[in-house]
Amino acid sequence: MARWRPPTAKSSPHITAEGHARLKAEFDQLWRVRRPEVVRALAAAAAEGDRSENAEYQYRKKELREIDARLKYLTTRLQEVTVIDVRPRDDGKVYFGAWVEIVDDEGNERCYRIVGADEADAHAGLISVDSPVARALLGRSEGDVVEVVLPAGRQQLEILAVRYRP
Repeated sequence: MARWRPPTAKSSPHITAEGHARLKAEFDQLWRVRRPEVVRALAAAAAEGDRSENAEYQYRKKELREIDARLKYLTTRLQEVTVIDVRPRDDGKVYFGAWVEIVDDEGNERCYRIVGADEADAHAGLISVDSPVARALLGRSEGDVVEVVLPAGRQQLEILAVRYRP
């Protein structure tokens, strides 16, 4: 059995203004606050002597590597993304950044916002523009019924309302 897997599809380069602000805030917090704290703690642990048996030193090195990897990712991603902060002319249609109220086959009502991959959070109702649900909803209007193929099977969703402010 081979371990090779095809590379994952590149995520959409779009992001909302709020999502962009969150990524920048995370970058600033890591760069200005967290990283200097870890560097100071690493220097203090290194000054204690034998580094091969110093658990604090090993832990801080690992923590610094993780912070640097995240900073590298954020630097690259912030340069790649395009902030989408325009309101479409047709408020009744679903586009990027829309809040969409839907009802499924069983009568469960939910509200989702279509956002970029970096800001997706299903528990908060933020779904990626690359997700099957968002792809099925894009370009549709209030009152439309769409069919979505999910891991649990096919499901029909009716669009109850579309708005561009929460």
